[in-house]
Amino acid sequence: MNHRVVDGNATSLLLRQGPVAGHMVLTSGTAPRILGAFVAGNSGAALWFVPSAQPIHWRELGAIEPLSTIDAQGRALHGMGLRVEVDAAELTVHQTLLGSVRTLREYQSDGLLCATAMTTPQLEGNAVRWARDRLDGEAGYVLEVQVIDGSKALDDQGRVVFRSQSDRLTLQLKMFTGEPPLTPITAAELLTEPALSRASQTMRSALDSLCFLSYQEALLAGSWRFHTYFGRDTLMAVRLLMPALRPEAVEAALATVLVRLNGEGEVAHEEDIGEYPLLTRIRRGEPASAEPMYDYKMVDDDFMLLPVLAAYLIESPEGRARAQAYLDRRDRQGIAYGELVMRNASAVMAKSQPFFKDPRWSNLVALKPGEVVGDWRDSSDGLGGGRYPYSVNAALVPAALRAVAALGRADLLAPYASRSALEQLASADLAATVWETEVPKLYEVRVSREIAAQAIARHADEMGASAVLVPEGETRFMALALDGAGQPVPVLHSDFAFATLFGRPDAARLDLELASMMRAFPAGLMTDAGMLVANAAFASEATRAAFGPDHYHGAVVWSWQQALLAAGLARQGVRTDLPATTLQAIALAERALWQVIEATRGAADGELWTWTYAAGRYSVRPFGISLATRDESNAAQLWSTVYLAVQPPVGQERS
Repeated sequence: MNHRVVDGNATSLLLRQGPVAGHMVLTSGTAPRILGAFVAGNSGAALWFVPSAQPIHWRELGAIEPLSTIDAQGRALHGMGLRVEVDAAELTVHQTLLGSVRTLREYQSDGLLCATAMTTPQLEGNAVRWARDRLDGEAGYVLEVQVIDGSKALDDQGRVVFRSQSDRLTLQLKMFTGEPPLTPITAAELLTEPALSRASQTMRSALDSLCFLSYQEALLAGSWRFHTYFGRDTLMAVRLLMPALRPEAVEAALATVLVRLNGEGEVAHEEDIGEYPLLTRIRRGEPASAEPMYDYKMVDDDFMLLPVLAAYLIESPEGRARAQAYLDRRDRQGIAYGELVMRNASAVMAKSQPFFKDPRWSNLVALKPGEVVGDWRDSSDGLGGGRYPYSVNAALVPAALRAVAALGRADLLAPYASRSALEQLASADLAATVWETEVPKLYEVRVSREIAAQAIARHADEMGASAVLVPEGETRFMALALDGAGQPVPVLHSDFAFATLFGRPDAARLDLELASMMRAFPAGLMTDAGMLVANAAFASEATRAAFGPDHYHGAVVWSWQQALLAAGLARQGVRTDLPATTLQAIALAERALWQVIEATRGAADGELWTWTYAAGRYSVRPFGISLATRDESNAAQLWSTVYLAVQPPVGQERS
């Protein structure tokens, strides 16, 4: 597989062939960069060049190629090579790093420089070579740049300078890692035959992205920045892709989540592999070990596992037929998957009991002590300082409780639990009803028409957009979170989508939430460039500043959030217990959502994008370092490939 993605000033080249799976990024502009990231060990190498006064542009001279070699100690290295041309007569290397992609991310986003990832350049003939072993002495990492029709030298600061004999530089790039390759999963092993046929014809880019990120060891969250297992990303991708996935693929992916549960039944958020666990343990003064390390700081994924499992084991005909055999499988320690499921079910019940017994805000599920993140909005300001995320409390906890009840009714957990444990699970439906009824009351925000008009006009001016009509009467919406004092953080958001996919909201809640979400920005979330994930028009000045179109979880568009709502609306639209007016509202929302999904298909495989506003319209703009943001968008994102399964309604099919 050789996959090319252009996103603004970044050209991404993804290669998977034999033992090589790597992603090379060529970043043009005034801050040029060459970066390579390998799936093996989440490892890589990068060159940051001294900024230029005028933008420079990279051009590939041929395709990216797989490489393999043997180092001086006889150890196998696998990598990739590419010849490139740049319209500059001279480039000076500002920084070079080799090692874990985590260290590259930390330098790119936060300016944190890892000393162990630095190494002295070796000038050999017309090439410059950076190389080092892994911290434990195992085979490490190599970056080589050969100058074609030019020269290289060290300046008076010891920096490498590449010079051309003309106004253009031509460089031959080679990058290698000694980390062990992962085991690829093929497209035919992932998708059913009908889904694979459809994808091959109409969604080749999404299919290539999904394959690049799929391995027997884990589904990877995104490239280039997240070549590791992420629990939340795995669960949401599997749930949305489920109609297109083979049963074996669903089961293998869910198994990667189950076997990484901790003793308390919590889902692992992220896995550190390769050199990063070594580095972390050395920094802590612990014995050096490359054994994977797991992060359990998130709270949302703990409540995602059971709804996704129930969707497969109960709602899916294939899953029902295979359910008991699947739960009887055992991990490497000999623990049955059913026991692991029961461990998570017990955790869900324990964490939901305080609010069930006494439904007040302080008994909601909060972020863990000392953490500022806990759900998918996991940047430092993604929850606007909130401590009790709406996504967790208003959608995922009741969904997990309903899943507990459904698994109990299907008699799937009985072989793995004591009588007392099963008796505890019997109250799950009643607990879910309390959560579904009482939680939304705590998050509702009401703004008078006069104040709403002022807020919308002010935010339109701040965003460089046009104000829109203010709804009649009060503006009502659900807060993004509650703060540490139980007060709503008045940011309109897209997280009701979780409730549409996993729950059965009543008509009043559907009407309210869809109305607030589907209004045009800056009154709601809808733009020509997509559905925004946040709108802080009604919040304080400081909060508004943290939710602009240049913030990772601000007024930006995440591809998978649109897919999540699309799948949820399709699920709600076939209900028979809703009034005709609500069903009509669902249909109108679905139609409007798919219009912007289709209009932004070119960006859909990536992680997120932002927008510009001109001549009365919003247009897609890449989100990344061209905006001087701390973060950048992945060119391939696991949960953005879900349109392979999430399809438009009849009459609105893709062309």
